[in-house]
Order: sequence, then C-alpha cells, then structure tokens
Amino acid sequence: MTSLKRVAVTGAAGQIAYSLIFRIAAGDLLGPDVPIALHLLDLPEAEGTLKGIEMELNDCVFPLLKEIKIGSKLEEIFGGVHYALLVGAKPRGPGMERKDLLADNGKIFVGQGSALNKVASRDVRVFVVGNPCNTNCLIAMHHAPDLPRNRFFGMTRLDQNRAVYQLASKANAGVEEVTHMTIWGNHSSTQVPDFLNAKIRGRPAVDVIHDRKWLEGEFVQKIQKRGAEVIAARGKSSAASAANAIVGTIRSIVTPTPQGQWFSLAVISEKNPYGIPEDLVFSFPCKSQGKGDWAIVPGLALDPFLKEKIKVTQKELMEERDLVSHLLQG
Repeated sequence: MTSLKRVAVTGAAGQIAYSLIFRIAAGDLLGPDVPIALHLLDLPEAEGTLKGIEMELNDCVFPLLKEIKIGSKLEEIFGGVHYALLVGAKPRGPGMERKDLLADNGKIFVGQGSALNKVASRDVRVFVVGNPCNTNCLIAMHHAPDLPRNRFFGMTRLDQNRAVYQLASKANAGVEEVTHMTIWGNHSSTQVPDFLNAKIRGRPAVDVIHDRKWLEGEFVQKIQKRGAEVIAARGKSSAASAANAIVGTIRSIVTPTPQGQWFSLAVISEKNPYGIPEDLVFSFPCKSQGKGDWAIVPGLALDPFLKEKIKVTQKELMEERDLVSHLLQG
C-alpha cells in the first residue's frame, strides 16, 4: 500500500460533491491501494451537512478512508493536501452562460489559490471544476505563484464524455468503441468537440458517420448546449455526470495514457503547438505518464471548420480573461 494522500473537495455540501466524495473514499479516484484523507470544505452555514456526510462516510466503513477533516477555513482544510478538487462555486441557473458567473465566482478562486500557495503540499494538483472553470483556474493559478502552472487544470472531461456518447449513439456503437475524442477551448457554449480526429472502432469518425452536416451542426450544438439541456430537464445542473468526469480526469493523470491515445484537459496554453495565445487555460488533447503530469499531444489535423470554431472559443476565453484582469493581479 502506498503513502496516504490528502484530497480536498470544496463545495463539499453540494450535489456534485455528494456524488463524488464516496467514490473517492472507495478508491475510485486514486486506485484501490491508496489510503485517503478527505478534507471537506464549505461555507460555515453548511457545517451540519458536512457533519452528516462525515457520519455517512464513517458508516460506509471504507477501508481506504483513514481520516476526515471538515470545515470552512481555507488554510485549515487545504493544509498538506496532495489533490485539491475545487468543485464549489455558484451554480449556473436557467438561461445563464459561463461568463455570467465570472463576477460572482472569480473572487472565490483568488482566496483558494492564495491558500493553496501557502499551505498545500508542494506536489499538489489543483483541479478546477467550479464554473467558468477555465478562467477560474487561471485566477487560482495567478494567486499561487509558488506552485508550477502545470499543477493546475480545468475540467472538460464531461464534455468529452458527452461527445463520446453522441457519436456512439449516432454510429450504433458502444461508447468504449469511440476513442481519440478532443474538446478544444472553453468549457462553455463555444467549446469545440472535435469529430475530425475522433475514431469509432479504430476508424475516423467521419468515415463511419457519413453525415458531415450532422457532425458540423447538430452534434457540435448538442455538446455545446448539453449542460443547459440537463438544467432544463432536471431543474439543476449536472451532478453525477460531473462527479464521474472528475474521477475520470484524475484517473487519466495518475495512470499512463495508452500509446497513441489522449484525453481532453484544460491546461495553461504556454508553448502549446497549436498557436493559442499564452496565459489562457485552454482545453487540448493531452497525455500523461501517470505521475500526475500532462503533456499536450501535437500534430492533430484541423480543417477550416474546426479552425474557425477554435477562433471563437479562443476569443471568448480572451474576453473572460479581460473581464477578470483585476483578479489576476497577485
């Protein structure tokens, strides 16, 4: 058995966290031989809920769960953590876009980035889920100058999973038969699901689905609007599917990526091979050696349709960065 890993979850009294925390304790996040200490953070008024979650965790008798810490003070909960899952943020409501949340949520990540910079393990990995996750990740990163920028990343795995399902459904294939799916850019309605480089049963998706109009139209729009569609149907934002994507992302950086494959991750754009401006957190195809690392996969072909779409999502991220420029000052 390996050494104990401390995992912080913010917004721990919320619906995504409730679908996530028990999976972490069961070993789904870091593997079946990694003992876990859970550090659960939420607002002071959520203390009762956190205590209830602690009771349930204890009653589950998870063998890997060695310690639980609950509270509302950033530096107490982030102390010594190896993984910080920044889930907590004001949720998106009906009719809201990611950029509408910037004013409310950006300030949260100033404080969290600063606290992580002070007290987290020097080997910490910081995964931002609270939306708008790309720009919130950039804010947190700017306020943690002592931590390498490659330790921060935002979630586009849920979008990747949504795209995999849609391609599989259209091709009458199993979801496991869809590979090499990339989400480019922002986790927003401008994101770019890349059907050109995706594969179905080992063949290019465009050679399996002979309907370019559907791929460029309904498929792209479905992924871009899926979050809003879930809210309209359920009355709440995605929870279980978001928690599942969090687990999938961390698994992708703690296990080696199979040769020739990749996964989607929103990472800092410095020195990227696709000409995206620096100082953006942008979703790229990535691979990992399984040591909590990532590297952007170069050389993917981009046709004029995808290039134009990528320009749009890039522009949105630059606009978001400009809107929070006052929050990027360390």
